Amino acid sequence: MKVKITSSKTVKPVYDGGVAPNLSESVPLNVFDRVTYDVHVAVIYAFRPPNPPNATLEQGLAKALAVYREWAGQLGDGPDGKPALLLTDRGARFVEACVDAPLARSMPLIKPSPELLRLHPSIDGPAEKPLVQVQLTRFACGSLVVGFTAHHRVADGQATSSFLVAWGLASRGMPVGPLPVCDRAVRFRPRDPPLVEFPHRGAEYHHLPATKQRGDDDDDVLIGGVAHDKIKVHKVHFTKDFVARLKARASSSSRRGGYSTFESVVGHLWRAITAARGLGAGEPTRLRISVNGRGRMRPPVPRDYFGNLVLWAFPVSDAGDLVSRPVGHAAGLIHRAVARVDDAYFRSFVDFASSGAVEAEGLAPTADESQVVLCPDLEVDSWLGINFYDLDFGAGCPFYFMPSYLPMEGTMFLLPSFLGDGGVEAYVSLFEGHLEEFKKICYHIA
Repeated sequence: MKVKITSSKTVKPVYDGGVAPNLSESVPLNVFDRVTYDVHVAVIYAFRPPNPPNATLEQGLAKALAVYREWAGQLGDGPDGKPALLLTDRGARFVEACVDAPLARSMPLIKPSPELLRLHPSIDGPAEKPLVQVQLTRFACGSLVVGFTAHHRVADGQATSSFLVAWGLASRGMPVGPLPVCDRAVRFRPRDPPLVEFPHRGAEYHHLPATKQRGDDDDDVLIGGVAHDKIKVHKVHFTKDFVARLKARASSSSRRGGYSTFESVVGHLWRAITAARGLGAGEPTRLRISVNGRGRMRPPVPRDYFGNLVLWAFPVSDAGDLVSRPVGHAAGLIHRAVARVDDAYFRSFVDFASSGAVEAEGLAPTADESQVVLCPDLEVDSWLGINFYDLDFGAGCPFYFMPSYLPMEGTMFLLPSFLGDGGVEAYVSLFEGHLEEFKKICYHIA
């Protein structure tokens, strides 16, 4: 697939009335922003023709950035010297590209591959790159692929999806609504006196090993004798019928009335990947599961809160025990671990992260984007309940949505099936040898 870049420019916010706000303002990053991954995240959309012209999407982006000003700013230090979002209206990068072939012939979307990296601006390179980058790639058939990258320190998946929907509304000439709730600097205050009820060292924060400093380059390191280029990304499609049978099997031993789709599917994948890796009795394996705090904190945080509000659940099991017992056991471990990340846990984290212990002890977030291999552990990001599919520039919603190619061993992304059949798609990143074994067993329900 030959992608030709035809234009690259900066799109700045366009305000109603043409009056720009104060460009010297800044918004402090709060404890949830600072504990998450310090990296750009890329996603890819595909739209069937007819599609509006690029100029329409460019104008819509400028209007959406005026509502979500943080995306047009920069990461830096505020007046107090602490990490902040600088509202400089620097703007977003806007790239136009074309492919002289129909999308059906290229079809990099069907099978995850490095080809996907050509469909969005690079997420590597200088740290000062724009917080939002967009690439519009037109195919000979009229199809449009939108590659979107955004910095995770600005917003989590829930908030980013709201911005994308707002971009679509603005491109259609419609008012952006509901408006984002932008109060990250004051919403999460520590209690007085603080009450740290849970261990946050080893969960959200840890001491870096003396031989590993944040920012070290791992790309050329052999881990377990296996090179980084042996990591492959594989897409698994679970049909609605398969998910129903999986949930029934997982829930058959439950005393609580059944497990959710997420708990059943992740429990199944955890078991299958652990078996494919050849892990045995006496070897611990741990999941890292993103947990959205909006509906868990009391009172609930508005769904349209703009920023990061995610912590993690960490179910752990002996590998041999996990594989030898039915999927309901794994689903139960997941359910109980996620349930523990409740309002009390979120409040405890706020108190701990605001106490000065992180700075005094030199702690670093465990959300480490430089990790290449997670084995024997796994990390799960579920987009099952996020409205990424609601992006509409005026010609209808996308016919395909997916994460970009991320060969980080042990990562999993869960999405609703693009077929609209009620199924689930999982993007799984594993060593090539483990992946071949995984393919043999991933559709077996035990």
